[in-house]
Order: sequence, then structure tokens, then C-alpha cells
Amino acid sequence: MMREPLLDRKSGAQQPSFPSFLTKYLYSGHFLARWGARMWEFSVGLYMISIWPDSLLLAAVYGVVESGSIFLLGSTIGEWVDKLSYVKVLQLWLMTQNFSFVVAGATVFGMLAYSDLKSTNPGLFIVLIVVTNLSGAMGMLSTLAGTILIEREWVVVMSEGQPPGLLTQMNSVIRRIDLICKLFAPVVSGFIISFISLKVSAMTLAILNATCVWLEYWFFMSVYKGIPALVERNLRRTLRPSPVDLLESSLIQNGDPESAESSHKQNFREKISKIPFVCAWKVYLEQEVVIPGVSLALLYFTVLSFGSLMTATLEWEGVPAFVIGIARGISATIGIAATLVYPVLQSRISTLRTGLWSCWSQVQ
Repeated sequence: MMREPLLDRKSGAQQPSFPSFLTKYLYSGHFLARWGARMWEFSVGLYMISIWPDSLLLAAVYGVVESGSIFLLGSTIGEWVDKLSYVKVLQLWLMTQNFSFVVAGATVFGMLAYSDLKSTNPGLFIVLIVVTNLSGAMGMLSTLAGTILIEREWVVVMSEGQPPGLLTQMNSVIRRIDLICKLFAPVVSGFIISFISLKVSAMTLAILNATCVWLEYWFFMSVYKGIPALVERNLRRTLRPSPVDLLESSLIQNGDPESAESSHKQNFREKISKIPFVCAWKVYLEQEVVIPGVSLALLYFTVLSFGSLMTATLEWEGVPAFVIGIARGISATIGIAATLVYPVLQSRISTLRTGLWSCWSQVQ
């Protein structure tokens, strides 16, 4: 059995063959997209507890809607990203994400401006709550599509045929950008909420997403047009069948002759297996990384994160919004430090040992 060397002394700056400004465009577009998502992620719990100060019900309901939508539709989003062209995914992602947060910010502003709406017009109040929850969930689902497109597709394609450490370097920077947004967006939102008002915060969120979408699109399209490898990969991926399609074909080929003869004669198990949600999970369960993925998920059960419900609870207990934002920023700072340490460790002790040491450090 071959062993990986404990130390890898090869170092040096990893310079790609494409213009460096395209990488900066990619990072800039990713920063703008993540900033809006992080602002909403932090502020929504504070909005909900302010709209209904006597209960955590609205914050809890939103958390269930958002998490449930990602759980049920996340695999379908991944399937769409895999089937559609890069440009189509980019357009749908940016328009859906930014429009959803604009709508969510506008509905929140309306409920905060008319604080007595719950008692004077309960029907309209319920409609606004439903729209806010659905808009927020759609925004987070589209953010997931953008994450898959940029982090799982574009970064990998851009690093192919480049210096060996470029993929690690780009992944670290992308992750660092996300954590920087997680650090500063809550702080900015917290200060706006604490020292100006919640209504100004909601309005700022809506205006920011409405104006930044065009700049984000220009950044990403400049990257796409400037790197031929992305265009070539886009042509190949749109012509090949997706893993879910291959799974469905194998199910039909391996089924009984009578069930394959007509769709009306398919049994219940075959019908269930063709549901996109179930098909996607079948594909995932057949991958080699399924056990490490489950292990990582179990590890995250031990983490107490600053989600919308925890943020709302702290606000409910009287903790100022800017203090919550600063506390969340401190937690993100540790994550930023990890993105700086990881490339160094990965280049010296290999990816496998770095991952093992990281997991064991979290467990302890």
C-alpha cells in the first residue's frame, strides 16, 4: 500500500494561465452575492421577533420553512444546475435570489411600518407572513444553486490544467469571502438595527439586492466569456445525460418486462423511485463519499450556531442587535483563520491528514 509523504516541501505562488483580473471578478461577484444572503440570514430572526414580540413562533416557523425547503428541494436544485447551461443557471440564480430578498425586505418593511396590522387586518398580515417565508426560502434555495455553480463547477473547471495548488487556493479564498460576509454583514445589520431602526435595515436589504444584481451578473459573465474552458465545459455538460437520468434509465432497463411495457403498469416502488427527490438521494447514496458525508453531518449536530431562531431568542432576552452581530462576527473570525491555515497544512501534510486532524479537533 502506497503511503502519502508526511511533508510536501513544494511551495510557491500558484499563477493561473488566464488573466488574474478574471479571478478578482469571480471573487467580487461572489462577495456581493454572499453579502446580501448573509444580511438576510442574520436579520430575519430579528425581524420576526419584532413583528410578534410575544412569541418565537414566527422565527421558528421561518426556520422550519427554510430548512424544510432546502431538505426537500435541495437535490432538485442540484439536478437543475447539472442539466441547465452555465448562463441559464447564472441568470436564474441571480434574478431569483435578489428578487426574493427584495420582496422579503419589502414585506418586512410593510409589517414593521404598520405594527397594528396583526389586529386590524389579520388576513393581510397572514398573507405578508407567508410571502416573507416563501421569499426567504426561495432566496436561500437560489443561493444554494449559486454555491453549486461557483464552488463545485466554475472553480474546478478554472483550475484544470493549472498549477497544482490553484484549486486549494481558490477554494480557500471563496470560503474566506463567505466567512468575511458572515463576519461583517451581521455587524453592519446589527448596528443599523440598534442605532437607526429595523425599517431602515429592511429597506437597505431590499435596495442593496435590487442594485447589486446587475453588477454581479456583469462580473460573472466577464469571467465566463474570458475563460474558454468554461465555455467548452458548458457545451459538453449540456449534451451529456445527468446522473438522475442515468439512474432512471437503469431502473427501466432492469425492471420487469411487464412494468417497462407501459407506464400504467409500473408498481408503486418504481413510481416512488422516479420522484426527483428520491432519485437524487439514490444517486447520493451510491457515491463513495456518503459515509464521510454522514459523519460530517453528525459532527454538526454538536454545533450551536447563530441561526434565525437563536438570534431571535437572544433579541427576545434583551441582547442588543449589534452585540449579537459582533458575537456572530467573532465566531466567523475563527472560520476565516481556518481558511488561512488550511492551504499551509494541506501543502505540508496532505489533504487526508489535514481533514482528519480538523475533524478530530472539532470533536475534542
